[in-house]
Amino acid sequence: MEMIKNILIQGTAGRRMALDIFFEKREGHRPVVIYAHGFNGFKDWGNFDLIARKFAGEGYVLVKFNFSHNGTIPESPEEFTDLEAFGNNNYSKQLEDLRRVTDWVSEPLNPYRSVIDRARICLIGHSMGGGISILYAGEDDRIKKLITWAGISECKTPWGDWPADRLQQWKVEGVQYYNNTRTGQQMPLYYQLYEDYMQNEERLDIKNAVKNLTIPVLICHGSSDSAVPVASALELIRCQPSARLFIVESDHVFGRKHPWTSLALPAAMEAVVRATLDFLKEPG
Repeated sequence: MEMIKNILIQGTAGRRMALDIFFEKREGHRPVVIYAHGFNGFKDWGNFDLIARKFAGEGYVLVKFNFSHNGTIPESPEEFTDLEAFGNNNYSKQLEDLRRVTDWVSEPLNPYRSVIDRARICLIGHSMGGGISILYAGEDDRIKKLITWAGISECKTPWGDWPADRLQQWKVEGVQYYNNTRTGQQMPLYYQLYEDYMQNEERLDIKNAVKNLTIPVLICHGSSDSAVPVASALELIRCQPSARLFIVESDHVFGRKHPWTSLALPAAMEAVVRATLDFLKEPG
């Protein structure tokens, strides 16, 4: 199996993005699955290489990447060492990053073009990455199938449940902080995140975007998800009744954690991967 890690491509605002590609060593083009991580996440969270290997083993090219402003740098792709970048992240930048990854996959001179089927590109997005993937799939007809894992239904992460006084404080002070319980870091969130949402509210309407999708959609969610409640999945299904719904008894990350040192995935994550692969193999 070929596993090429931390390929550098140009992201938004001149920032480099680290990208990984996984595929089996054999002849022939095969479908591509692009994975978009969530808020406070990165491409290798929870040893995602284990999942990438499963997709490659089933005949797919798996591409995963770090969003340009997720707080990591290519030299330290699993550490939040650039909190200034994290604070300047927003939904519009992530949509542009995803476009650049899709362009890289579709590039006729891509160094891995011998295995890439540019006519069959699919998206998987986790949490906030799920919402971004829905929005992006509605804008780019190169995307042929879409899967969300614990996906959000509104672009209001993480301020959606903040009281009015905190929102006002955010506006006045220009920054609020999100506590990363895993690392203990106070992650800055500059007010530009909210301004980007308000300035692009129509474009960032996930429910409207999923409603208008005409490609096959699979929505996977954990029934005990406390970060993005399962009600989010049900909202997406109400907006797009033709989408497939897969609910598993689990949390927001399907039983994983970071770091994940086991060579086996939790049962819930295995179930989601299996449901996703089965969905990808269906015609259409």
